[in-house]
Amino acid sequence: MATVASLSLSTLTQSSSERKTPLPSLLSDSSTFKLRTNFSFHPITIRSYSASRFIVRCMSTLTEPPPVADTKLKFLNAYKRPIPSIYNTVLQELIVQQHLMRYKKTYRYDAVFALGFVTVYDQLMEGYPSDEDREAIFQAYVNALNEDPQQYRADAQKLEAWARAQDANSLVDFASKTGECEDILKDIAERAGGSGSFSYSRFFAVGLFRLLELANATEPTILEKLCAALNINKKSVDRDLDVYRNLLSKLVQAKELLKEYVEREKKKREERSEPQKANEAVKNFLAENLYASK
Repeated sequence: MATVASLSLSTLTQSSSERKTPLPSLLSDSSTFKLRTNFSFHPITIRSYSASRFIVRCMSTLTEPPPVADTKLKFLNAYKRPIPSIYNTVLQELIVQQHLMRYKKTYRYDAVFALGFVTVYDQLMEGYPSDEDREAIFQAYVNALNEDPQQYRADAQKLEAWARAQDANSLVDFASKTGECEDILKDIAERAGGSGSFSYSRFFAVGLFRLLELANATEPTILEKLCAALNINKKSVDRDLDVYRNLLSKLVQAKELLKEYVEREKKKREERSEPQKANEAVKNFLAENLYASK
């Protein structure tokens, strides 16, 4: 079980070229501050100053991200049943890393990111004892990040269905076509090209990989063309997909160890119960014969 304890997802959710950056304080925005202080023409200066401080403080509070502890607590409060350690260890680290990514200044939700997260989550939780609990954990996890689990699932399914109907050429040529999924990719390409907020992550890379997989576009050149069309750095995607494949390999090994452990413990319990069953049978036999002889 040492393998399980050492398993880490810290490299999955955040690109190595990215680091958490503090949100800029509204107090540094001199134009906003001057607008508020000059708004009042009340002859008593101190009242104008107090009102300004109050307004700025409220605005700052609205943009301040919640602490990681709050997100973890929301998850634990939403799903209170015990989670086996092989899953819980990874989930707890994963939610911390995704919290940091979720509240980055440049973060903006998109469907490819959702597809990547859903793919990782489903593969991580594959083999979980209960399908109902697996979905309940998913709901609690995404809600804890103040996002919509139904939207994650719906967008992932929508992209999966679209990708299955594509081939290598049509997948790359999304910019020349019309449609809901094509528009999603166009928006990503526009933002990634520098005209809007875009925060690359390894979930996004996994989402791209899933699109290629479903379209049976396995040629390495197709990934290069798709990255170019989306204005994404292919080297980052290649590196992150290597991390993803390595993670899946470790998860498979950990689950195999867990399966062997469970089976071994089950066998031990059965072996311990055999003598007890034999003793009970002997007692019952003797009791029945003694009663019959009287």
